[in-house]
Amino acid sequence: MEVSALRPAEAAPAASEGAAATRRRDERSLEALSLAGGAAARQQAAAAEEGRRATLASALELEGTVLREGRLTQFVANNLERRIRLSGAPRGEPAAAGPIPAIDPGALQDVVALAGQVAAQVDELLRNVHCGLQALTALSVGCIQTYRDGVESLGEAADLSIRAMYALVARCEELDRAMQPVPALAKRIRDMKGTLERLEGLCK
Repeated sequence: MEVSALRPAEAAPAASEGAAATRRRDERSLEALSLAGGAAARQQAAAAEEGRRATLASALELEGTVLREGRLTQFVANNLERRIRLSGAPRGEPAAAGPIPAIDPGALQDVVALAGQVAAQVDELLRNVHCGLQALTALSVGCIQTYRDGVESLGEAADLSIRAMYALVARCEELDRAMQPVPALAKRIRDMKGTLERLEGLCK
């Protein structure tokens, strides 16, 4: 009776371990499936993008020249000039050039008159510009001459002041040499004054 009671108790942990292992396997399987699904989705998106680019390139090649440089695609349309002319033509009117309409002589005369007025105004403008440039040139020349005269006069004044300073220094040196006997003369005067004072004392 005791042995039969222990066997179910030993079997419970084994069952729980088996269930845990099963859950882990299921989780790994789900993760592998999600990774595989993501990779497949990315591959499908890349394939769809390549297909779209190929379709667009094939459609463009029918209308012009396609140049590919890496991820950059360049397109040059055929008959570009004709396409530009067609895009600039008013709607509902053919793009082909028709006969040139007759030109109004009055309009031509007006254009000639306006051209003459413009030419006269341009000539007047050029004369004014020429006069203004001459005035500016004369003013610039006057400023340059004034600056030159000022520099020359400043140089002459500086030269004269330097010469006067050297002359003053030379005169000071001459005066210093002339004043050299003064101390000896002052000493003799003091001696004479002392002698006179002694004589005056003897006379009293």
